Amino acid sequence: MSSVFILGAGLMQRPAIEAAHRLGYKAVVADGSPKAPCAVLADTFVHIDLKDRDALYAYALSIKDELEAVFTAGTDFSASVSYVAERLGLKSHPFEAALNASDKIRMRRAFAEHGVPSPVFCEITSDEWNVCVAETGAGHHAAQKLLENAGFADFPLVIKPVDNMGGRGCRMINDAAELSDAVSEALKYSRSDRAVLEDYMNGPEFSIDALVFNGEVTITGFADRHIYFPPYFIEMGHTMSTDIGHDDWNALVSCFASGIKALGLTHGVAKADIKLTPRGPMIGEIAARLSGGYMSGWTYPYASDFFLTEQALLLALGKEPREIMQKRVPTDIPGIYDVPCVRTSAERAWLSIPGRIKDVLGLEDAAQSASIRDVLPRVSAGDTITFPVNNVGKCGNVISVADTREAAVAAAEKAISSIIVRLEKDNAETDAFLSSPLSTAYPPSAYQLGTDVYAEIDAIASDARLTLSADSVPALLKGFEDCADWNKRTVKQALSAIHAVCGDCSVPEKKFVCALVRGGIQGALYVIDTEVR
Repeated sequence: MSSVFILGAGLMQRPAIEAAHRLGYKAVVADGSPKAPCAVLADTFVHIDLKDRDALYAYALSIKDELEAVFTAGTDFSASVSYVAERLGLKSHPFEAALNASDKIRMRRAFAEHGVPSPVFCEITSDEWNVCVAETGAGHHAAQKLLENAGFADFPLVIKPVDNMGGRGCRMINDAAELSDAVSEALKYSRSDRAVLEDYMNGPEFSIDALVFNGEVTITGFADRHIYFPPYFIEMGHTMSTDIGHDDWNALVSCFASGIKALGLTHGVAKADIKLTPRGPMIGEIAARLSGGYMSGWTYPYASDFFLTEQALLLALGKEPREIMQKRVPTDIPGIYDVPCVRTSAERAWLSIPGRIKDVLGLEDAAQSASIRDVLPRVSAGDTITFPVNNVGKCGNVISVADTREAAVAAAEKAISSIIVRLEKDNAETDAFLSSPLSTAYPPSAYQLGTDVYAEIDAIASDARLTLSADSVPALLKGFEDCADWNKRTVKQALSAIHAVCGDCSVPEKKFVCALVRGGIQGALYVIDTEVR
């Protein structure tokens, strides 16, 4: 039986394993972790570090008589795919092009050489940073020296590792004082001890998937990304497909296509993170793989009835993706086609304040709507969690699909508002979060009510008590009942859920209201568990 060699056995690679089986191939799957969740779905699983290209090639060479394709989706390792495929004479993007799409410095240089709009940038190596520290001492002075060497004078800036994904080590820099710790964090997440410092691109952000073959680009998914919590870039969901105007769509797709050409991507898939700035489209990055984040394997198939991963795998097999050829339509741009969505799919994430999980409630309630296709928790009782600083730190995701954008978004937001991550009491990290000022910029308070309201809450007498009943609303929160927290739960909904869990009870008013505003329903339940139960 012929085989497909799939790199990665995480959840994002499940559609690739399923696609191989649907096409009649054996799925040979490699991952650096034998405990990867989809390892059990493989026909053959091999424990290989996906960074070790030579080991991957050696294994692929050992099964070359049955091997017909090398593939990945939603990983950092598209260059490993091309490295193996090119040496075995299998179809893929050229290895050098895949390197361009994997290393953000190479990527930025290629864009600059070909006039593709992207930020002004510079490379930072661990050695360069260590020299700055040695010359000036750690902290602000080293950061200032680095900025002088790089020629940056204005803020904000963004720093990120050159070779990682999921927002790990990525953050906005507003002044030199913030840069020192940010450099160290970005370098920590880089496999090559390098980071990129670049201008911040202001504007809405989008993700675009495409298949690239026969000198043409076919758009297979265009989503609005919903980014929150500066100075970090936490994607709290995406909506497929975008609702931007026709001219902006054309401009963004044209920019994406020029980036694909600049990188040298010719046969396979490409994925862009791209912004529409006041100066026009600008590319954050282009990867030589299908998108992760539930886009290529979940929301796009739901919204389009098009199993994208299977068609991408056909390209890797050297076959014509017939379904895409039948469904795609020409755009206004020569050489670019589109496979449009016929409905809307919305993915939304939920998150938690820091602590240790006692229980996760409401998962079944979240799945009740007919519009909800998936409820995907990433945490469970006993896990230690914190407020996210990257896209790995979220608690889970829900995915909806509906005939209209409004219905899909409403269903997804209702679902995440039904889920409660309840924390164990007497936890130092939870206490520290809840005792922070309500006006703290990051992590922000769950309910953004304004400095005047925060000041009134701070003025509550410390010995005052509050009796919670089915219809009670603390006096200071009247008028804010419909204000929603980061998990789309309104004050009114939170109070109702608190009563459903705890019943009538008397709580310290100041501590309870502060905890509710600062930490949402989690903070309020934590106070009840700590002070009452």
